[in-house]
Amino acid sequence: MDTHDLAGPAGLADLATRARAELVREIEASGAWDADPAWREAFEAVPRHLFVPYYYVGVRGGFERLWGEDPDCRRRERWLRGAYADAPLATRVRDGELISSSSQPSLMAKMLVELEIDEDHAVLEIGAGTGYNAALLAHRIGDALVTTVDLDSEITESARRHLESAGHRPTVVTGDGARGVPERAPFDRIMATCTMNSVPRPWLAQCRPGARILAPLATGLIALRVRDAGHAEGRFLQTPAYFVPLRGATGPGPEPQHLGGLPSRATSHERFRFLLTLTAGNLDPHDAYALWQREEEPGRERYGITVSDERVWAWLDDPEGPYAWPLP
Repeated sequence: MDTHDLAGPAGLADLATRARAELVREIEASGAWDADPAWREAFEAVPRHLFVPYYYVGVRGGFERLWGEDPDCRRRERWLRGAYADAPLATRVRDGELISSSSQPSLMAKMLVELEIDEDHAVLEIGAGTGYNAALLAHRIGDALVTTVDLDSEITESARRHLESAGHRPTVVTGDGARGVPERAPFDRIMATCTMNSVPRPWLAQCRPGARILAPLATGLIALRVRDAGHAEGRFLQTPAYFVPLRGATGPGPEPQHLGGLPSRATSHERFRFLLTLTAGNLDPHDAYALWQREEEPGRERYGITVSDERVWAWLDDPEGPYAWPLP
């Protein structure tokens, strides 16, 4: 398609259709929804560009804004093609800090599959973002079963507008996601799209027995099964995951900074950085390195989390084993 053909809505709509089809093929090739190919239909149907009317790309010294109403048709094409790239998009920047984004679509697809959703499940999403993930959920199970929450009223208002433009009206709530949304409980699934440093206990109280919780934590994805309001347990997936931190009651803690004397191979190794982040404040980095070596550089899937009435802790291999660390 020639660039001048993009001057009108018809040209952009045609490019969006073709770009969305290419994104679907790319996600399929990644194997993200092999276990539940029904998610393909949602990604085919929901137009991502409606949820990112503008976004930011990193440039030297800051960010460049791309938007769909740019008078330059070449920049409009660049915006639209970027909207359908299998990449995260920075959608809200405040004082030079990224506070909201649209996640990488193939990672979103994998997370949605890992939720193990049935058609009658009520789902709570922590972190409304652009509304795109809520739209994918609503396409699959219906608006009435989807609730999404975010602390920032500007984010929830824009997410609501984006959802309506795509023909969806799930429940959008402004509030602290760490507290859940008790007035919409009980939930069968809770999915966080922002990084945590622990698992908030109010979530368990708002879940039905047998519910599944999926949340980014320490550069990984923890999948918990809820037994009741006082107990949940599960392991991390193998998949790395990097998200904007949750703002509010349970934001992430810092990584340890004192890594002097450790081999550069360890300090730059993704698996070791995961262990450092998971145990930050509870395990000296040099002790963490000794453990990492002794246990033959364990991957994320060997770690897990248990939530009980008394405490929340992370562990390696066995929740009652010798390697366990408290979480906030």
